[in-house]
Amino acid sequence: MALAACAQQPSGPAPIGTDAPVLVPGEPGATARTATPGERLNRPPAEAVAADVRFAEAMIPHHRQALEMTSLVDARTTTTSIRTTAGQIALAQRPEIRLMADWLTRLGRPVPGDHAHGAGRDYGMATAEELNRLRAARGPAFDRLFLELMVRHHEGAVKMAGEELAGGQDQVMRLLARDVSTGQTVEIARMRDLLRSLT
Repeated sequence: MALAACAQQPSGPAPIGTDAPVLVPGEPGATARTATPGERLNRPPAEAVAADVRFAEAMIPHHRQALEMTSLVDARTTTTSIRTTAGQIALAQRPEIRLMADWLTRLGRPVPGDHAHGAGRDYGMATAEELNRLRAARGPAFDRLFLELMVRHHEGAVKMAGEELAGGQDQVMRLLARDVSTGQTVEIARMRDLLRSLT
């Protein structure tokens, strides 16, 4: 009878019943959620597609340029709000670079080098001339230029994230794209408020 019972068991992951709640762990740093009745767990993750790879390979140098810009802040302004904004940007983007680099390495793809140009001007990247102007600026002039360049830079990142969400399949890259889109949209609003306060 035991063999007969085993033979009647369905193959593959079993659907969730309604007897007790089942917690489904989220991505690192995310909270768990409760599975819904009938939900099948342990689905294989979707394989990465070209859009996922493009997103990671372009966003790494894009983030690196943001870190380059934030690294200029302490020596060029004493404005607390600018320093705080730069610190928050750096705090968010350093681990995102590591995540994307590790993901590309696991995929067997090279990580873009320090001097890779990434997505370019279409995605808000500052030009060499703009970066030189930022390096030369001090005080209020630096504050304004930093915010103007970083708002445009963030808008480019949000655009890249939207393209990943439209065409990507890898759940790690899609989750990162959602985080970038949400977090940087909030930061854009804050930086625009700071720009208005400088007038």
